Amino acid sequence: MSKFAIEFGKDGLPPPQSDGRLDAPAYHRNHDAIWAAMAGFLDGKTGDVLELGSGTGQHVVTFAQKTPALTWWPSDVTASHLTSIAAWRREAGLANVREAQRIDLMDDAWAWRGDNAGDKLTGIMCINVIHISPWHVAENLMAGAGRHLRDGGTLFMYGPYKRDGEHTAPSNAAFDASLRARDPQWGVRDVADVTALAKENGLTLIKLAEMPANNLMPIFQRR
Repeated sequence: MSKFAIEFGKDGLPPPQSDGRLDAPAYHRNHDAIWAAMAGFLDGKTGDVLELGSGTGQHVVTFAQKTPALTWWPSDVTASHLTSIAAWRREAGLANVREAQRIDLMDDAWAWRGDNAGDKLTGIMCINVIHISPWHVAENLMAGAGRHLRDGGTLFMYGPYKRDGEHTAPSNAAFDASLRARDPQWGVRDVADVTALAKENGLTLIKLAEMPANNLMPIFQRR
């Protein structure tokens, strides 16, 4: 399990480029697998996709290049990440990537601002967030997905997970211990707990995708 990052550009990760772009090593390892798991649910779709916790901004730009019919909305809460997202957006020059929004998932009433009032989302993507934040973030994320996804909209949640209370690999158990040592409110979440939370907010687990490096991607649909 690779070292986790709360703020990219710190914790021994590569320094930013002169324009503020940050480079996450995990992006280079996981973006192909993440897209392979998501693509079948977004092929042929139109509308808006929100990324929560965009980090460096590399995933959203890469996936926007593959889906010109979708409009992608990056977001984050960390100033250096918002700067990096803006820089990657400028470098890519894509018409279907909107300006990053500051969204704090600790806010119970978090919202996104679409092109038009009342717009609903085709998808929400969240990569490596809920294990490095309090459980309240997962609660608010699911509640927001219930509010903001359109009927049939899809939520993608990539990261490490437990299954039925058990870690999927010894490395994940060690990773979980390191997280909880850093902050007792953090930790690798159980798929069952996340699925129950989704159900409370009108979302159904439609696929649990097996990912490289002992990660998983629960995929939920609003019905």
